[in-house]
Amino acid sequence: MTLRGALARARYFVREFSGEAAYDRYVAHARSHDPQAAVPTRREFERARTDAREADPREGFRCC
Repeated sequence: MTLRGALARARYFVREFSGEAAYDRYVAHARSHDPQAAVPTRREFERARTDAREADPREGFRCC
């Protein structure tokens, strides 16, 4: 494995672990199902994702 390959794999795992890749997957999914539909911005997507996570009692709660 080359250094470039190792760095690409590390970047992939960091993006997956941090949740950064979720928006990219969402956009690809939305575009494949309805190319004309409006896709929310990354900020709107993250806000909705955070709101859903905080509304779910199984996820716990935020103290601050």
